[in-house]
This record gives sequence, C-alpha cells and structure tokens, in this order.
Amino acid sequence: MHRIIAKSILNKTKQRDPWFLDDYTLNPYSGCSFNCLYCYIRGSKYGINMAEKLSMKSNAVELLEKQLAIRARKKQYGIIVLSSVTDPYLQMEQTELLTRQLLEVILHYRFPVHIITKSNLVTRDFDVLKRIDAEAILPEDLQSKLGHKAFVTFSFSTIDDCVAHIFEPGAPSPSLRLEALRRAREHGFHSGVSLMPLLPYISDTGASLELLFQTFQAIDASYVFPATLALYGSDPADNRALVMRAIEKHYPHLIQKYQRLFGADGKLPDYYRQAFTDKAKSLCLQYGLRDSLLC
Repeated sequence: MHRIIAKSILNKTKQRDPWFLDDYTLNPYSGCSFNCLYCYIRGSKYGINMAEKLSMKSNAVELLEKQLAIRARKKQYGIIVLSSVTDPYLQMEQTELLTRQLLEVILHYRFPVHIITKSNLVTRDFDVLKRIDAEAILPEDLQSKLGHKAFVTFSFSTIDDCVAHIFEPGAPSPSLRLEALRRAREHGFHSGVSLMPLLPYISDTGASLELLFQTFQAIDASYVFPATLALYGSDPADNRALVMRAIEKHYPHLIQKYQRLFGADGKLPDYYRQAFTDKAKSLCLQYGLRDSLLC
C-alpha cells in the first residue's frame, strides 16, 4: 500500500446522478483490494490486480477541512458520495480509519452524505453517520424531497456467496453485507441496495430476481437500484476479458451466450435491457421497494 499526496479531495459533479444524488464525490483511496472482475475502471492505470496499485491519500483530512470550510461559508451544501471510484471501506480502512476521519469532518461542516459500499465495516461508523443524519443541511432544492441526510447503500451483483467469490474475490461476502443492511435499517438509516451489475443468466434470471427482491423486502431495504452489466475493452486487464475468462471457466455453457450478448459497445442489446428494466420495475411494485432516494 502506497501513501500519496493529493492535490484535491472533494470533486464537484456536473450533474446529479438520479439514483445516488451526488453533488460531490470523495475518494479516500485509489485502486481497490476488492478486485471485482466486472469493475468499470478495469483497464485503467490500476491494471489487472488493482490491489497492487492501492494508495491512501494521506493528506485527505486536511484537504477536506479546507475545501468544506469554503463550501460551508458559501452555503454550498450538497450530498457527498463516498465513493465514486473505489470503495471507502477497503480492508485497510479497518486500521487506517481514514474514511471515519473524513466523516467526522463532514459532520463538523454539516454536509449530507451517501455511502456506497460492498463492506460491512461501515457499521463501525454508524455513530458518526447517525449524527450526520440529524445535523446535516440538505441543499435547498432537496429539502422537501428527502427525509434523511445520511444514506447507506450496499452494492450487490448477487447474494450467493459462492458466485460472489468468483466475481468479487476480495470483497466481503454478500451474507455479511445483508447482515450490515439489516443492522442499518434497525438503526433507522435510510439504507438500501445498489443491485448492479447483475450477471446475465446467473443473477438476473427470473428466479434469481424474485429471490433478491424477497430477500431485500424481508430485511426492509429502503430502496433498490437495479442495473445490467456492461463489458468494455479488448485488453487482458479490461473487465470484458476478465469476466469472459471467469464465465468460460465456471460457466462454460454460458460463454457463447455472453459472446453473442455483448457487442462492440460493451452493452447488452436494447431488447435485453428493456426487458430487464420492465421486470425490475414490476418487482419493485410487487415487493413494495422504491427505486429512488426521493420521497
């Protein structure tokens, strides 16, 4: 693990994502130790094994202090998403406590926050997040549309621990994430699921989707954001090559389907994505699960 000096830590987004409502993004770490094969930053400077390029931004706390002080003085409040590029609760966070320190700065300046993670380690910071939820200031245009100021979203591509071990070899198991989601809801957080990317013919089948939505309903998830898989690039480090190799090894009967499905643009065909969207909306209605953070 490397320690680097960052020039900036808080990034202002050009436009809010309709699911995640990000006004700002904040990434304490670079690279990733979760090593998800389908990760969209595969083929970037982080290479095949992103854990080898793992870096911590050692001056992140002081940078955030400066940047948020200016934004707060100008009343430029907005939702800060941790994280947009890598998980804020990588294994090293357990000892480094960098994400926790950043949350304490966010609390001090009263900014709302949205955590997106594959890790159950976020439960450690429920005390700080609870105070953010009570004390933060929402941007004016969202004050009538949101009932909370801290959001915790757990990312899943499957809830099967064996499948996850193939495609997310370094990440905490889905079982641990489900338990963390249950605890988040018990603590009163507005907490739900980023169900992306689902894996064609593996975790997006009718039976799999029914099980997913039944499970999230039973845990009382606040919302579900479902999305399909995209595979890019031709380099051995790209997510397309890595996922295809995993399919060939563990699901050889699906390799020809995958090769047919993913065209030059890396996206599933329009008919497939539309059928998925229709099915996901139907399941949200059936199981009483929202597909938005907004009231």
